[in-house]
Parts: sequence; structure tokens; C-alpha cells
Amino acid sequence: MNNQEKTERPRDEIIIRTSIIGIVVNLILVAFKATIGILVNSIAITLDAVNNLTDALSSIITIVGTKLSKRDPDEDHPYGYGRIEYFTSIIIAAIVLWAGITAFTESWPKIFNPDVTSYTTVSLIIIAVAVVVKFVLGKYVKNVGENINSQALVASGSDAFFDGILSFATLVAALISIFYHISLEGILGVIISLVIIWASIEMIRDTVDSMLGDRIDSKLSHDIKQSICEFPEVYGAYDLIVHNYGPEDMQGSVHIEVDDSMTAVDIQKLSRKILYQIYYKHNVALTGIGIYARNEKYNDIRSDLDSIIGKYPEIKEMHAFSVYEEDNLITFDLIVDFSADRKEIKEKILDEIKSKHPQFNYAIIDDFDYSD
Repeated sequence: MNNQEKTERPRDEIIIRTSIIGIVVNLILVAFKATIGILVNSIAITLDAVNNLTDALSSIITIVGTKLSKRDPDEDHPYGYGRIEYFTSIIIAAIVLWAGITAFTESWPKIFNPDVTSYTTVSLIIIAVAVVVKFVLGKYVKNVGENINSQALVASGSDAFFDGILSFATLVAALISIFYHISLEGILGVIISLVIIWASIEMIRDTVDSMLGDRIDSKLSHDIKQSICEFPEVYGAYDLIVHNYGPEDMQGSVHIEVDDSMTAVDIQKLSRKILYQIYYKHNVALTGIGIYARNEKYNDIRSDLDSIIGKYPEIKEMHAFSVYEEDNLITFDLIVDFSADRKEIKEKILDEIKSKHPQFNYAIIDDFDYSD
């Protein structure tokens, strides 16, 4: 199974169509704002036009990145090219950062040496229309991005919506200039540039988090485990790990607890059912399912262990309770909060369970909270 085969075509078409709409709208706004900015000698409006130009360029890069990310896996890249979308986001963020720095260097001197700005009724109307257009465009692009899990579209939509707010601020400054003869062009230009710079830094940070491998959404993790536990043969689902090879290509592994009387054929059939269900319900391809075998013979020891662990709020979960009679050994996995003293907690638990059931030796296997 390949996640790309399931969502590739419609998702590609939606991203490209939405990006083209953004390009056309932004280029129209660039033409209008640049003309007005030059005619009325407004640095704020001119910078706003430049910002719209970078938005159009970002949409073009989004289209190119989408096309490249859908290349088929090959020998050098067996997991495909899905992560190219993240590099696309980095490039877009760099462009936005460059625009912000350029705007700042142009605006700062205007605070001390303001230009004379002559607004006309037509120019004010066009600015007002641009505000409405950017609000509508931003809302539309962001909603589409959220619906198809496109980080680039969400970023573009948020940027466009915020541009609408900045354009609204430009309109307010123009009205203040007309009625009170106070020039706020330089100050407004600096504010706009700082906001652009900050937005680009946020975009870079979010994208880097995705590239490094950030924690998957807790709801997704919970839903996947719940879907697995819907099978009557499964006592519990643990150790879920999901790797992101692109916004629409997630692969992972999980451990399940089943009765120790199940045969290898039974487990294979169950694993296949789980693989298909998780893929089609959650768009995650599980590449491996590990097995924990439950032995009801030692439920009394497991029950006592559960009671002991319940005394420690720092412990998030215990699983993989296994009894090896021939070795006189019981092992189990323990997930302890990252901030807790793991060594001290483990020693206390071992001492207490050993005092209750001294006929066994015990070993705790460290586990970590990767998804919940």
C-alpha cells in the first residue's frame, strides 16, 4: 500500500488550482497597489504591493514543490519525495523573510524624513477593495489547506489573511493623513516589515519541527489505538510510532497484546486486518506490528503490579507484562514522564513487587511517550 496512491491526484489538483487562484488575485493586487503607491507617493502601499508579489511567487513555488514531491520512489529515495513540500515551505519562508527585511530598510528612514502623500478617493476605494479581497482569499486558501493537510497552503492562507489586516492598517493611516495631516507611512512601514519578519520566522520554525520529526497529533494517536482495540482479539495497543515522510505519507509501527494461545497464522490474519483498517480509516501505513503475549495464569501478579504503579502519577503506562517461567523472570515496559526521576521510581516499584511475589525476578524495560 502507498499513501500517495490514495490521495495523490485529487490533492495535487486542489493545491494547484488553489495556488493558481492565489497567483491571479495577487498579481491583480500588485498592479493596482503599485500604481496607487507610485501615484500618491505612499511607501506603505508600495510595500504592500511588494508583499503581494512575494505571495504570488510563493504560490508558484508551492505548485512546483507539489509536483516534485509526488515523484515515484526510486532506489535512492525508497520512501518517496514527500518531504520536498517541507523544503518548499522553507523557501517560501525565506522569500517572506527577505521581503520583510527589505521593507524594514526602506521604511525606517521614512520615519525621520516622511514623504508627502496625496491620497485620492479612487486610491482609497481600491485599498478598501484590496482589504476585502485579501480577507476572502486568505480564508479560502487556509480552509482548503486545512482540509487537505497542506502546510504550504495553510501558511499562504494565513499570510494572505494577515495581509488584509495590514492593508486595513494602511487604509486607517491614509484616513489619518487626510483628516489630521499626520504622516504615519514610515511607522506603518516598519510595523508591517516587523510583522512580515516575525511571520517568516514562525513559518521556518513550524516547518523545521516537521522535518525533525515532531510529535504526532494526540487525537490521531488515540484514534489509531482505539481502532486497533476494536478487534476483539486485541487487549491493548502500545508503542505507536509514526514517521512523517510528507504531509500525506505517514508510516509507522505498533505493538498489540493478544492471548498467548493464538497461532502464528491467527496473528498474521489479525495483523493484516489491522493494517488495512488503520490505512483506510487514518491514512497511516503500519509497516510492522509487534506482539505481546498475555498469560492469564499470572493475573494476580499483574493486578498487584497495577496497584503499585497506580500510586505514582508520574507513570503514564505499563504494558508488555511477560512471564518467562523457565528463567523465573517477569518483565514489563514502563512509560515514565520525561520530567520524573525514572531511576528512583523504578527502584521503588521493583522493591515493592519483589516483596509481594519474591518467587520471581523482575526487570523493567524503559519505554517512552512517543505519541500520546
